[in-house]
Amino acid sequence: MDIPEYIKNAENCLVVCPEEEFEKVQESVKNSSSVVIKTQKNLGDINDESKDLIYVYYPRRNLTNELASQLINISKPGSKLVIQSEPSELEFLLKVNGFINLNQENGSITTCEKPTYQLGSSAKIDLKKSPAIWKIDDEDDNEELIDSDELLDENDLQRPDPTTLKVCGTTGKRKACKNCSCGLAEELAAEVKSGNVVDSSDAPKSSCGNCYLGDAFRCASCPYLGMPAFKPGEKIQLNDNQLKSDL
Repeated sequence: MDIPEYIKNAENCLVVCPEEEFEKVQESVKNSSSVVIKTQKNLGDINDESKDLIYVYYPRRNLTNELASQLINISKPGSKLVIQSEPSELEFLLKVNGFINLNQENGSITTCEKPTYQLGSSAKIDLKKSPAIWKIDDEDDNEELIDSDELLDENDLQRPDPTTLKVCGTTGKRKACKNCSCGLAEELAAEVKSGNVVDSSDAPKSSCGNCYLGDAFRCASCPYLGMPAFKPGEKIQLNDNQLKSDL
């Protein structure tokens, strides 16, 4: 049995082991009157935050998350935990359950500590003290500021092309505003009147959904026969061939 001597001689010490190791551990610490031996299913008998030192003897098993959670509850703040167990995910389980200062000893022995604060402890925050706020008045009058005009180059000073202002930035298509004052509304109306552009916004709405797809999908009585495919509400641009009669 390889339980360290300082564990056997420690005060207020708890040894945790599996049921199959209980008799072996009991024989190893029989001369110690201060060491308590428990299996995982009996840890509920231990008061929370009551143990100064806990030794976990699981030489042929992995530590479980449930056991790690029980260990943090029964450990006193600032107490030490010594584990002899398989190393698989051991560091992760100890950290997520609140243990700190992990240290590996002799390969199979891991030590860590419980933080000094107690479970459920809290601290008051003084909300009356306002943090320091930077104000414009606090600027140094002698500090030289950047001239905003120097941040502009020649390209920034060029006027935009008026025609580009009549193109919607999201769709890339010309569309007049509701209260258009730049002349785009009259220009679009003239294009529709000339016959080169068909405005479908006021046209009959399709009930089947195929009218917008093209003649291959339209029925014999479709009012859009002869027109190219388009999206609902879109102005349709007609080419010269479509403006000429077939007869």
